[in-house]
Amino acid sequence: MKRLLKVLGTILAVLAVAFLLVRVPDTEPDAMWAKYGAAPSQKLALADSRVVHLRDEGPKDAPAIVLLHGSNADLHTWQPWVDRLKADYRVIRFDQRGHGLTGPAPDNDYALDAFVADVDAVADKLGLERFVLAGNSMGGGIAMAYAMQHPDRLNGLVLVDAGGADIDRKGGGNLLFTLAAIPGINKLVAQITPRSLVEKSLSQSVANQAIVTPEAIDRYWELARYPGNRAATLARFGQARTPFTAEQVSAVQVPTLVMWGEEDSLIPFEAASWYMEHLPNAKLAAYKGIGHIPMEEHPDQSAADLRAFVESLAADN
Repeated sequence: MKRLLKVLGTILAVLAVAFLLVRVPDTEPDAMWAKYGAAPSQKLALADSRVVHLRDEGPKDAPAIVLLHGSNADLHTWQPWVDRLKADYRVIRFDQRGHGLTGPAPDNDYALDAFVADVDAVADKLGLERFVLAGNSMGGGIAMAYAMQHPDRLNGLVLVDAGGADIDRKGGGNLLFTLAAIPGINKLVAQITPRSLVEKSLSQSVANQAIVTPEAIDRYWELARYPGNRAATLARFGQARTPFTAEQVSAVQVPTLVMWGEEDSLIPFEAASWYMEHLPNAKLAAYKGIGHIPMEEHPDQSAADLRAFVESLAADN
């Protein structure tokens, strides 16, 4: 028995040393703010004293467009659109709770309603009465839920490869997201998080591999390790996922632009068809040869489509 206990003790010691050797620590907040939070970034203090990393660009009296990033992304994913739109529109984007430089939520609440409430809190703080709300992936699901709860505040809704559709999403996907959903394994991944895993996951999410640059991989990898963000990811993926119903979506009368990459392996094009079937006031912009992140993979055309949609809203009013 003593021999067995000694062997087990040795194995545990070896495993502990191995874990410490491969564990990837959190990044340093000051270094991350210096690298990713320079001007025009700002720290926006909300009414409940939380601080959100936000960028608010373009003329303050121009029509406002609020952009919501996807899961494990950050506000920088919208840079191609901002570059093309900020001369004529007020373009607002922020790191959502548990992401980027905003970091984890003090209340550890990662339910959909909490994300929706954050959009309202940011809009209130910035004095926005009405705006166009656009979201990609997880952000698209949040935007859809916001339109259900606050339709009177939206001039338009833009769903970019959005979550929330009631479809079968078997097959394909993103390795990091898959591991994050597996109990036990997810806790290990949250401590190790190798850069190669982030690179593989980003590559799987897009069809245009030109955007999988060393700089992009570093940003995803470093901000994923911002203190508290990995625990927030586990909490989010631990939430029960309930798709929207056809009845919920059909009740949304807000003018909507559904934008989708036809080669999306994470949320397939079938989801775009589902939204188009049930949204009563929607237009579709589909992109051949493009994956899950059209604003980065196909920025010129997707930004032009968004501009045309926003202009059509002004013409109708």
